[in-house]
Amino acid sequence: MNFTRWSARFPGTQRRAAARTEHAAAQAKRGEGAVPAARGGRPDPGAERPTPADGHPADSTVSGTGTGAGTGTGTGTGTGSGTGTAPSRGTGVLTAVPSLDELSVREVLGRLPALVALVHGPEHRVAYVNDAYTAGFGARTPGAPAHEALPELGELGLLPLLDQVQRSGRPRTAKNRTAPGGGSSYTVTCTPVEFPRTATGSGTATGTTPEAEAHHAGVLIHLADVTDHAEAVERLRASERRQREAAVTLQRSLLPQELEQPDDLRIAATYQPGGTEAAVGGDWYDVITLGAGRTALVIGDVMGRGVRAAAVMGQLRTAVRAYARLDLPPHEVLQLLDGLAAEIDASQIATCVYAVHDPNEGLLAYASAGHLPILVRDEHGTVRRAADPTGPPLGTGGWLHTSGTIALGPGSTAVLYTDGLVERRGEDIDEGVAALERALAGAQGTPSVICDRLMRALGVDADHDDDVAVMVLQQPARSGADAELFHNAALELLGGIEAAPRARAFAQGVLASWRFPVELCDLGVLAASELVANSLQHGTPPMRLRLRRTDRRLIIEVTDGDDHLPRRRRAEPADETGRGISIVATIASSWGSRRTPGGGKAVWCEFALPDK
Repeated sequence: MNFTRWSARFPGTQRRAAARTEHAAAQAKRGEGAVPAARGGRPDPGAERPTPADGHPADSTVSGTGTGAGTGTGTGTGTGSGTGTAPSRGTGVLTAVPSLDELSVREVLGRLPALVALVHGPEHRVAYVNDAYTAGFGARTPGAPAHEALPELGELGLLPLLDQVQRSGRPRTAKNRTAPGGGSSYTVTCTPVEFPRTATGSGTATGTTPEAEAHHAGVLIHLADVTDHAEAVERLRASERRQREAAVTLQRSLLPQELEQPDDLRIAATYQPGGTEAAVGGDWYDVITLGAGRTALVIGDVMGRGVRAAAVMGQLRTAVRAYARLDLPPHEVLQLLDGLAAEIDASQIATCVYAVHDPNEGLLAYASAGHLPILVRDEHGTVRRAADPTGPPLGTGGWLHTSGTIALGPGSTAVLYTDGLVERRGEDIDEGVAALERALAGAQGTPSVICDRLMRALGVDADHDDDVAVMVLQQPARSGADAELFHNAALELLGGIEAAPRARAFAQGVLASWRFPVELCDLGVLAASELVANSLQHGTPPMRLRLRRTDRRLIIEVTDGDDHLPRRRRAEPADETGRGISIVATIASSWGSRRTPGGGKAVWCEFALPDK
């Protein structure tokens, strides 16, 4: 075995080489072992060449103690072959420094701090273990098979590795193998070696033939203790896991902990963080009940990752909830959000789609700021994309957003999502949207089931490299007893003194037919009368009174052609008007007003139904 290359890395080798260089330089200075340079004048042509920079004479035959068996006190002169020891200078006494050729393999391996074992033959019989191996695992019996004499190799899963090395003739390395019971960790290198033939050249000492001897190739097993390194790696991984858990917890805390469930829709949403690093993303969604049975749905994506993106996302989500309370059209909400995004962080790009579902109209009104289109599957299974308008991302400024509508009738399902669901490297994003359309066409079940099926169909798993947010909403197709809980009734009012009596009579008859308790019927009639009276005094025809019941509430709404929104105010004792809205706000669970798309306004109130 040739250990020349290995020995260059052994501790002390470079120090011995430096000592030999220092000794040669000292000899050159004293004139020993080399011809000194001429002093002054021209050099003698017959003189020998000066000593080179490495300290050895260029043509001298003097390179050692002569015989190679000196005691280390020689002067370094002689005519030997250079196979002996080279003296070095320490504390005034020259000590012999053994050359590499004088070191035996056993001495080299025995002094290694790493664990070393040598096995040979097809059964990997033990030929040698060094002192470090003995100290680590105990003494071993030479000649015994490895599976018996070296059971720790089997526990580390190295016996198959020995077979591979012996068959292939190539070294193999196994990293971070941990001993059973939580012991030390080792990085193991198995190197094939060929045992030299015996001196007779006709076989081994045991009488095996040269052909059989060829199968007795050995494997040198080198185990480096990397326990500290493995523990450090595990601590780092544990720290990364904790940081990622904290980041995901932060991200989820910024999302709604529980989605609001309106009367007319069934909604589910899911969020899948992307990647494995401890960096939160900016995907978000929300569901906001607006009153009068209407529901706002919003989903957005702040580009980038990290706390900065999450902070922008949290501020945008809070702002959307505040703007939604104004009950504005979708494009006006995005217009307000666009200005706020520029003030928060003009360098942070964010996309968003804001939609409002109105069960009375069976429509989903929406506005988009650079976001992907909403997908809607109708009751027949046909999937459609919400068409334009789509404006630029939030924060760009100078753009007037507009609203669009898409039908969402009974039996329909709509999907709002972020780009992480459909965007893939090397593919056009339209291909991803088309794949989502195909997956939605065949996805059946509840909204939560559809969310899971869409995620699986698009290949989103724990190793996905981008954050994904998906929200699915359904407008159930009700029939039977369930349909009896949902009713609508409307009355057109042309104005005049007969409008208020007609409205009271209509409300009384409808509420009685819906079998409400007497107390609730009386409160409903009073609220309808006050809302109609307010519209007659401050609004313009045409007017409409609409009553609607769901499984949880009674909704009374009056619309007219004037867009001036009423407000609640304190009426003075001498005032003859100004008490209608205050009365409605006092007796109803909630009330509100909004402008209607065609011009005019709607004023509404709700009564919570008693639990059955």
